[in-house]
Amino acid sequence: MSIRKAVPPNPHIAVREDWLAATPEVPVDAAQPIIDAHHHLWHGARGQYMFDEFLADVSTGHNVVATVFAECRSMWREDGLDAMKPVGETEFVAGVAAISESGEFGPCRIGAGIVGHADLTEGAAVADVLEAHIACAGGRFRGIRQSAVWSEDETIKTTSVLPPRGLMQDAAFREGFAKLVEYGLSFDAWIYHPQIGEFIDLARAFPDTVMVLDHLGGILGINAYAGRRDEVFEGWRRQIVELSTLPNVRIKLGGLGMKTGFGGYHLLDRAPGSDQLAHDWLPWIETAIEVMGSDRCMFESNFPVDKGAYSYTVCWNAFQKITAGATPTERQNLFHDTAYRTYRLENDAG
Repeated sequence: MSIRKAVPPNPHIAVREDWLAATPEVPVDAAQPIIDAHHHLWHGARGQYMFDEFLADVSTGHNVVATVFAECRSMWREDGLDAMKPVGETEFVAGVAAISESGEFGPCRIGAGIVGHADLTEGAAVADVLEAHIACAGGRFRGIRQSAVWSEDETIKTTSVLPPRGLMQDAAFREGFAKLVEYGLSFDAWIYHPQIGEFIDLARAFPDTVMVLDHLGGILGINAYAGRRDEVFEGWRRQIVELSTLPNVRIKLGGLGMKTGFGGYHLLDRAPGSDQLAHDWLPWIETAIEVMGSDRCMFESNFPVDKGAYSYTVCWNAFQKITAGATPTERQNLFHDTAYRTYRLENDAG
């Protein structure tokens, strides 16, 4: 199976700083230690979101102590073998992480964990790529993400690459996937909610590999799914219940600002506040926590993708308001400890 490049250079919502600034908030709980379990860094057609831009967001008041970088096809090597080009992204993020670890830019350890990309359809030969990632990451490399997003509705696009249908069932993909456990690496899955069944099948086939479902499973709410919130929710909930029977699975709570979801926040005249987000997100996030348990759930900003819909402070305030009734242990799991354990951040995020 090969990955096809999509024509649209930027499938994400444009960030409007003045629009975001019109809805200012202060942190609900500035003391709660937070590990942002999922963010990106990039520049180019998708805009500029590098160390300085992300640092400005994490420095807006919440106690973000560390972050996990997730691959986004940024800074790939221009030359060399195609299979090795994604290693350039890990080299780049490892450099950013080293700058952050100097302490000269604040206490947050950006990129304490790195999730990179490798084309698992290379089969067993992907081992060379995994070793290259690990070698250049300075002890920070934790896993692989290979996007598998596919929809029968071809108008739905959230990525600049279009994976083939059924990627997670492909024999060559699974041959490469089998190498992850040998190197102690986890797998982050970026899919849409109708594909959760395929993810469950993959998780059952590889019970010794830690698997992370990104963005609550990629809930779709536009085009073919518009006006079907209750129907989508019930189907999604049933699959999350099934997912909970698999002890090797974790889930990231976030990614609800993407234009493919039900929010439509970027279409509002004024950027939404945390009260609105907490109201809209409560059923999904509360269900995931109740079904999976707080020790298998972690919050993520998904910035800068979700920055097109709301600010960093508003995002974390919404999470804090949703969990206002949680126990201290549950909150610690959701905001810090689940990500800490999943991505093995012992040396970077106390």
